[in-house]
Amino acid sequence: MTQTTAPKSLSDLLSQVPSVTDHLFRNAPKNALTIYTQMMPGDGVRPEFTTWRDEQWAWRNTIAVHDQSYHMQSLHVRGPDALAFTQYLSVNTFKNFGIGAAKQLVCCSPEGYLIGDAILYRMAEDDYMVVGNPATTEWVEYNAQALDYDVTTELDAMWTLNPAKKREFYRLQVEGPRAWELLEELNGGPLPEIKFFKSAEINLGQFKARGMRHSMGGMPGLEIYGPWADYKDVKRLLQSAGKKYGLRMVGSIAYFTTVIESGWWAVPVSAVYTGDGMKGYRDWCSAKNAAMRMSLGGSFYSPDIQDYYLTPYDVNYGHIIKFDHDYIGRAALEAMKDQPHRKKVTLVWNADDVLAVMQSQFEDAEGDKPLPITLPLAAAGRMHYDRVTDTEGNTIGLATYPGYTANERAMMSLASLDAGFTEPGTEVVLLWGEDGGGDRSAGNIEKHRQVKIRATVAPSPISQAAQSYRTDIGVKRGSTLDV
Repeated sequence: MTQTTAPKSLSDLLSQVPSVTDHLFRNAPKNALTIYTQMMPGDGVRPEFTTWRDEQWAWRNTIAVHDQSYHMQSLHVRGPDALAFTQYLSVNTFKNFGIGAAKQLVCCSPEGYLIGDAILYRMAEDDYMVVGNPATTEWVEYNAQALDYDVTTELDAMWTLNPAKKREFYRLQVEGPRAWELLEELNGGPLPEIKFFKSAEINLGQFKARGMRHSMGGMPGLEIYGPWADYKDVKRLLQSAGKKYGLRMVGSIAYFTTVIESGWWAVPVSAVYTGDGMKGYRDWCSAKNAAMRMSLGGSFYSPDIQDYYLTPYDVNYGHIIKFDHDYIGRAALEAMKDQPHRKKVTLVWNADDVLAVMQSQFEDAEGDKPLPITLPLAAAGRMHYDRVTDTEGNTIGLATYPGYTANERAMMSLASLDAGFTEPGTEVVLLWGEDGGGDRSAGNIEKHRQVKIRATVAPSPISQAAQSYRTDIGVKRGSTLDV
């Protein structure tokens, strides 16, 4: 159907396009790195402060500071029903959820597919704050209006959607082998004992902040947050005091490679485009909402958007799914509990195959060349899904976040693969380049040919440093959060 008017809702959009998949493919950005660098404004987070390789090295060897102050949504949920309401939206249990603690908020559709996940902070008795991907905060915001709970919401939008151009809190992740030394120096003595996903008030010189124990790259450290008015002074203090420890500010290019090492599937295709139970949400979504602003790229292509959906089991969240409370998607997840599930792994790309693609860019070959592999991030869309096959060409799963990390000296992806192909050392094949050779991106991606990249299955998270840290703090392997 030909589009004649601008869609007012996601439902309107779906009535005007033959396939939501094709619509999202047509939204592919002209520059692959644009989807990352534009999420963090230049006045706050540069693409690079030193080099992206040096910044990656820092979180494994000295101290890295990831500035999260700009690109994430924050949504307060307040009221006497705030705990019951957020618990109804999440597959994991919120037992033992004290003030100052945090939980993972994992939201599913009625069919049991992931909508998104975020961090839920308990700020006060009846005040909770959802921080993360807009797809998740918007789902919470919609349900606060649609369901019969005594709650209100207040959105602190990401910087690019924030007309006030200021936030309630700054948010800085300080991590690395020497992070504790720096934080104790600024605290004026030993830090309080802070268990995983718990927080405590700390000193940063003359400033007060809260330190939350979790990790971006899988290394020791704290997420610190405090009032926006302190932001610039606190950042300058960290940079000045951290110089002797080898501190590096992390730019937006390196920032988004943390998921490759830590193993977090940060932005799945949100399962909101189909299903009768999601119609109210589709009617509510306007042009400002994430579901209408996404782009989709990669070698995996299906006209059916449901083929891109993931369940919590597919990204190794099975151990946090609980059936001790009612929530959206519970019946579906319970029904699929004992069925075979895909498993999240890391794929390490074959270096010779990667170099062959790079070499082709310097050849005067006739016909289409392979799509260039951009370092460190090679994504062709905000959501990038590559097709993964066995050595016989049979599809066995999907891969996302194609990227290079100097710490592992490898090009890698996160992947969700069928049972039988998830043992470390298993050889698989990743198809590189858009299905259709760029035809579906409305000219935003140059014409090219698909190529096969051999890959080897590795654990997720891949780094021994991250695995050791997670063992030390008693977190099961499988995600960065797991609570």
